[in-house]
Amino acid sequence: MNLSQTPLALAVATTSTTCPYCGVGCGVSASMKDDGRIGIQGDAQHPANFGRLCVKGSALGETVDLDGRLLHPQLRDAQGQLQQLAWDQALDHVASKFSAIIAEHGPDAVALYVSGQLLTEDYYIANKLMKGYIGSANIDTNSRLCMSSAVAGHKRAFGEDLVPVCYEDLELADLVVLVGSNAAWCHPILFQRIARLKETRPALRLVVIDPRRTATCELADLHLPIKPGTDVWLFNGLMSYLAHRGLRDNAFIEAHTKGFDEALAVADADCADPATVARLCKIDLKDLLAFYEAFANTEKVVTGFSMGVNQSSAGTDKVNSIINCHLATGRIGKPGMGPFSITGQPNAMGGREVGGLANMLAAHMDLDQPLHRQIVQDFWQSPRIADKPGLKAVDMFRAIEEGRIKAVWIMATNPMVSLPDADLVQRALQKCELVVSSDVITQTDTNALAHVLLPALAWGEKDGTVTNSERRISRQRAFLSAPGEARGDWRIICDVARRMGFDGFDFAGPHEIFDEHARLSAHRNGEADASRVRRVFNLAGLTGMDRAAYDALAPIQWPVQRLSDGSVSGTARVLEDHRFSHADGRARFVPTAPRSAAHAACEDYPLILNTGRVRDHWHTMTRTGRSATLASHIPESFIDIHPQDALLYGVREGGLARISSRWGAMVARVQHGGGIARGSVFVPIHWNGQSASDARVGAVVNPVVDPVSGEPEFKHTPVAIEEFRVSWHGFILTRHALDLDQVTHWTRVQGRDFMRYELAGRNHIPDHSAWARSLLGVQDPQADWLEYEDLSDGSYRAVHVVEDRIDMCLFMSARPDLPSRSWLAGLFAKEKLEEADRVGLLVGQPIEKGADTGPTVCSCFGVGRNTICNAIRTQGLSEVGQVTACLKAGGNCGSCVPEIKKLIVEVRLQDAAELREGAKAA
Repeated sequence: MNLSQTPLALAVATTSTTCPYCGVGCGVSASMKDDGRIGIQGDAQHPANFGRLCVKGSALGETVDLDGRLLHPQLRDAQGQLQQLAWDQALDHVASKFSAIIAEHGPDAVALYVSGQLLTEDYYIANKLMKGYIGSANIDTNSRLCMSSAVAGHKRAFGEDLVPVCYEDLELADLVVLVGSNAAWCHPILFQRIARLKETRPALRLVVIDPRRTATCELADLHLPIKPGTDVWLFNGLMSYLAHRGLRDNAFIEAHTKGFDEALAVADADCADPATVARLCKIDLKDLLAFYEAFANTEKVVTGFSMGVNQSSAGTDKVNSIINCHLATGRIGKPGMGPFSITGQPNAMGGREVGGLANMLAAHMDLDQPLHRQIVQDFWQSPRIADKPGLKAVDMFRAIEEGRIKAVWIMATNPMVSLPDADLVQRALQKCELVVSSDVITQTDTNALAHVLLPALAWGEKDGTVTNSERRISRQRAFLSAPGEARGDWRIICDVARRMGFDGFDFAGPHEIFDEHARLSAHRNGEADASRVRRVFNLAGLTGMDRAAYDALAPIQWPVQRLSDGSVSGTARVLEDHRFSHADGRARFVPTAPRSAAHAACEDYPLILNTGRVRDHWHTMTRTGRSATLASHIPESFIDIHPQDALLYGVREGGLARISSRWGAMVARVQHGGGIARGSVFVPIHWNGQSASDARVGAVVNPVVDPVSGEPEFKHTPVAIEEFRVSWHGFILTRHALDLDQVTHWTRVQGRDFMRYELAGRNHIPDHSAWARSLLGVQDPQADWLEYEDLSDGSYRAVHVVEDRIDMCLFMSARPDLPSRSWLAGLFAKEKLEEADRVGLLVGQPIEKGADTGPTVCSCFGVGRNTICNAIRTQGLSEVGQVTACLKAGGNCGSCVPEIKKLIVEVRLQDAAELREGAKAA
């Protein structure tokens, strides 16, 4: 952290707030340390995490400095340069341009694209402005990209977007099934609850269904590596298996559901024979039957699903095929059982509550229902109400590119990186008449194309609520002063709305917005008649809170009611009465006919691309990319491919390769992670134009969407792979930011005391010394400059030392196997280089034994691979607990535990192999 740009001090000693990353919704305690840094700990009182934090949450204090922050409104001039202007000017400009476009082209010519990073109060105001005052439903959210299939599946089955289970159900279950969820990396605190429970209750079984062998599989009793896209076949087969072996709950089906026979007939048509299902899913029949039997014979089953299910052109059917199995057995609405959508973002659920999607109304009401529209409009007293669904995310940007939408306001998201067919997004924004971006960072791929930049408050500065995956509402509290001229998103939207001539946007603070949101949830909510609509979502117990009560709000799950004694009561799990939100109170079985992905592998694109998250990064890295702790685990993008496919297509581990599809291309480094099947590749989603020269995987991703939910197909894009040929590889560690646009390929990550650049080039360099000095900006002939060159293997090393401290270093070679970065990183922490360090820099390896700790495994405690392997070998460690006791590694969030387990096995195998070789030699 740049302490010279640390935000203003905390107003109070310790603040309880909520983590801004995944949907687990962990409580965080923030405090000011004596040295001025922000101290972060888990909130022991918060029921989502009971004091535990993953490494991303633990490193939040490294992300709150002001480097790169957008601190003032800016307008792009005719020459494309950003100019600072006053808030009143910026707000007038946005309001007048939106109003003029609406007056000339109608309300559907403008759009808002918002985010699960917004707080519920921000989301509510954006939705109110767009649907109730502008009169268009052209407001969608990046949550469309992660959980809209779950929303659609819930509404089809339950009549409302309901998550029936809570986190406690994972601990009460006897079988946990995780489908398309690498929870060990993506929801680590939730996963660690399962891991701890398995230690104390070995009878608990975990089944993981995922085409990749991820870190989550290390804990599984059974891993089903199904063929990508075959989830519906798998769960239709399970439904058929249950139905025809007398394992369905006929009493529940008869009393509380509709459509069982129709759904079963569809399931039976293709999936009645387990052998056929096993063949279609490309898994062992024995393993398939083990799963079916475990589900059949275990009453308390929780089926958790995440992006691997949702992000599909058949995502909604996948969700409903899972729900069908729970309805068929009556395993819903009871402790320890039910389908469980594990959301990706911290407030994806809050956005759903306020109708943040283009096809929804606020308070769980439906845009296509006249009575629902009337209820919302009457409550808002708004001049109009949107009467048809707006454009969903992918279609929205296509409409911008076609000129049908002429102004878009983007809030708290980076669609130039995160959306599929991202090059189309680039073209759309370049053509758009007005692009407004509310953001906290100035330089993002999206902001580079914005006409107006509005500085928003960041985590730690903004104030409001979020709702996690188990429907738990928690406060995100401000503990830092607003920097520069940054403002809350809700306030910015209200200011623009008033300038557009709209009433209904006068709020003294987020507490008043939350009260309106809560009152709308209770408004005409009851048994359906001519004027009422029954919704499970109801915050009646939270209405009427003043600022003090809102500030003191403790985490609580909806629906919330006020008891006769005036106290407030939340609800741990819903549907316990088996009363669903369809008009007749019954759940619906949804026939889910299996279908193949929209685009299959072919001769030109023979591999299938799967995308997803890595352990220590989040979305497009505008926050996590600022943390040296988080950057240390996986410093650059990669292409994970099976070794045989790599051989077939002529790419090498450690080298660079180009992935291409019908929509675009990207370049990253090849690796063999060991978890990918033949015919597939995996690439992480996080790298962008600010962190790499050409690693936006969104440019490659298939833009086809689910026909019901509109969620894109992030898990199944046909691609080709080829070697990205370069003449040399290299890296730079430097205390100064560099401009490397002239280098063919580069990536950049934040180190503890330096920036790290990975490089590769195609150019011939006749004079390495002159080229290196020019690249690093070291022109002084008297500079303390160390260098070494070996023409025989093309290696070159140069180090710039300033006052006996390493200032920057450059290492190059014709091959990608360059010296350890972790050893060199340690030299930047030294106040003075020793003579042995200078010798090591020239030699290319540390002189001191043990100085190279290896790539980071445990980010929480900064423990490297070499350190762990050495301890395993020299101290005879055979269990993770022993490694933790020795090195602390694995002792905090537990995200690295699967990796430590693999290292224990690898060291044992390596030692055994060496013993065998030694015996042969003897």
